[in-house]
Amino acid sequence: MSGSLNKVMLIGNLGDDVKLHHFDGGGCIGRFPIATNENYTNKTTGEKVSNTEWHNVVVRNKAAEICEKYLNKGDKIYVEGKIKTRKWQSEDGVQRYSTEIHVNEFNFLSNKNEMNQTEPSTFTPPTAPQPETKAPEDQADDLPF
Repeated sequence: MSGSLNKVMLIGNLGDDVKLHHFDGGGCIGRFPIATNENYTNKTTGEKVSNTEWHNVVVRNKAAEICEKYLNKGDKIYVEGKIKTRKWQSEDGVQRYSTEIHVNEFNFLSNKNEMNQTEPSTFTPPTAPQPETKAPEDQADDLPF
């Protein structure tokens, strides 16, 4: 195989509500932590062991708005995306790093009464901005969204 792959798939619970930040150009970004758990029994001691790993999740634009609207702390979600590491300098001059999961697809796995759905919700954000087009007058009400 000559290429490489950067793909992450996680199922976990939100550790906090979605924090949304809007930009001047109209875009937005949402951030929230997801906790994944690993449970096993230590073969030598018979002790049950539970490990929790925290992941910083980033969603953009329409996906971020949907997540903010429907997700709350504790909700279960499936996310799929890629790992990105950010580097910045803190106020005290120390180099800091943050590893994030940049989401390109997600499914809500928690049952929500207000969503009125029996199946989990799925959303795949568009890969590139699509130009706005105006529907003809007779088809304007036939759009599913």
